Amino acid sequence: MENIPNIPIELKDTMSKQGYHFVGNHSAVKICEYTANALRDEGLCYKHAFYGIKSWQCIQSTTALGCDLACRFCWRFIPEELGYEWNELNVQEWDDPKEIVEGMIKEQRKIVSGFKAIADTDKKLKRWKEANEPRHVAISLTGESLFYPKMSALLNEFHKRGISTFIVHNGTLPESIAKLNPLPTQFYISLQAPDENTYNIVTRPKIQNSWQRFIKSIKMLKTLKTRTVLRMTLVKELNMFNPEGYANIIKMGMPNYVEVKGFSFVGSSRDPQRNLTLQSMPNHNEIKEFADKLAELTEYIVTAEHQQSRNVLLSRDEDSKKNRMIDFSKVK
Repeated sequence: MENIPNIPIELKDTMSKQGYHFVGNHSAVKICEYTANALRDEGLCYKHAFYGIKSWQCIQSTTALGCDLACRFCWRFIPEELGYEWNELNVQEWDDPKEIVEGMIKEQRKIVSGFKAIADTDKKLKRWKEANEPRHVAISLTGESLFYPKMSALLNEFHKRGISTFIVHNGTLPESIAKLNPLPTQFYISLQAPDENTYNIVTRPKIQNSWQRFIKSIKMLKTLKTRTVLRMTLVKELNMFNPEGYANIIKMGMPNYVEVKGFSFVGSSRDPQRNLTLQSMPNHNEIKEFADKLAELTEYIVTAEHQQSRNVLLSRDEDSKKNRMIDFSKVK
């Protein structure tokens, strides 16, 4: 697990400087801003406000670095912008799921170890101790994690340890969704645009029929027996229009929740090739207004908001609203 043959050395060095910790041949973890904030007692993330998770016990991870989209709003690195073709990151031999899980927990403990030095209150010390025993994993750090063909076994390994799983998928792999067993605790699909033309402008797909595959994945959401979410990242003058188009897509999938979030001009999204600026960021009131319109069009319920991340949660119905907090008795 120490060698990284599937990651070009120059890329590995660049990512390491950005805070990535590599696990095996193709996986990585990186501390989330909100995990760090929680350990400093400087605020909690939207997942705490929306779903009740402990931000300081969450691993931010990926099982694949390559992605078949190049979304303009993405804060993560895009291989082409660093001089690599995305297929250069294709993996020839995939790591064992158990080794990945153990490696991710080990690296997360390394990452949070330094926070013990600032645990100068009982509250901080308690959180630091709990951070060494992760209870959640977000498989969404960079790339498209569902490229990993052993995802079901990986989910099973996490669940056996009582760790809830959050997968964020870009929607281009409906065949991979169909194979998931068990399903993650919570399954997200990113909703990037209200129509095909905008989708192609926003996501800059690298494969054929990406929109058609996306719509097929959306329609699968209503069949999945787990908590489902559509996650929107709204960018002014790029995809923050046509709420009717978004509403139609939401009604196709009927997810339990819709997260309506504002774009942040951070990380790789600042690359001049993306043609985005600070003015591309909607403020929280603008996000709330758009979310209210979506609720009106879909009959979803405005349930919660997290002003720091400019994020509003919509729930499908009263049952979804009432049951949005993670139930660990169902994580096995």
